[in-house]
Amino acid sequence: MISEQIRLEQNLRSKDLTEKVDGDLGGVISTIAAATGAIAAEVRRARINDVLGMAGDTNVHGEDQQKLDVLADSILLGRLSARADVAVFASEELDKPVVFGQEASRKFCVVTDPLDGSSNIDVAVSVGTIFSILGTPTTGEVGETAVLQKGTMQLAAGYVLYGSSVVMVLSTGDGVDMYVLDPSTEEFILVGEKIKVPKEKKIYSINEAYWEDFSDGVRAYLDFAHKNGYGSRYIGSMVADVHRTLLKGGVFIYPATTKAPGGKLRLLYEGNPMAYLIEQAGGQALTDRTRIVEVMPTDFHERTSVILGSSGEVSTVSRFL
Repeated sequence: MISEQIRLEQNLRSKDLTEKVDGDLGGVISTIAAATGAIAAEVRRARINDVLGMAGDTNVHGEDQQKLDVLADSILLGRLSARADVAVFASEELDKPVVFGQEASRKFCVVTDPLDGSSNIDVAVSVGTIFSILGTPTTGEVGETAVLQKGTMQLAAGYVLYGSSVVMVLSTGDGVDMYVLDPSTEEFILVGEKIKVPKEKKIYSINEAYWEDFSDGVRAYLDFAHKNGYGSRYIGSMVADVHRTLLKGGVFIYPATTKAPGGKLRLLYEGNPMAYLIEQAGGQALTDRTRIVEVMPTDFHERTSVILGSSGEVSTVSRFL
């Protein structure tokens, strides 16, 4: 099990980790923790340092990049490139993955959404970093396509929420733990172990402004929810919405629409890590009726629809689809 503290040191290895996570995987997680600590500091000072707003470029998705998107991506890339055991880095902000090297010691791939929800940061809405760690292929040359693996192959996944506190939610395949960054010591302190999402909760999270673009099944579910006492909670930052769903229960829905029939969220950078965490917490995560983590990606920026949260609520949604 990960110890009660993950120190924010780039080269930390096994000293703060126990047998649950081997030293190398623990080291990669600690490097990501160090990077997110630096990102958290930049987020807090964003308006002071004038790094809010557009960077003046677009990413591979045709979306305007925020200055903090670029900065967060650069921090993660820089920290992870210094590790001898990371082979490939893939980011939502990059056209294609970066291959660091072919040495046998490089046995991990890291994929990330460096700053999810960044368009909301200028109004102080919570944003976050989502990440996933995969193993490299055991045979053949390690290239860009090494990251094209099913979500079931993830070795670890997590997110860091930059809100009223800096919270890391993490799983290495044996349940979900939660840490909070102590600003006085720059350490992530363990505050919750084996977190379980409630099995049922009459709360749904969806952007109902897209009602006209939803399928008949999604609209039928929403009609059901309206008539049966469900509450609506929608923040518009996936990390914040999923975090609330994990702790409070309910269902987060980002469905396919007529304008985005394949869904809008990214399978590698958002769908798979969040699905892994929710399943580890006892919930469900589907794209329509298929487990998100069972989808074999064929493109670095493949899209997916997402229905995740309390197992009972996800099952209710799926009945309407």
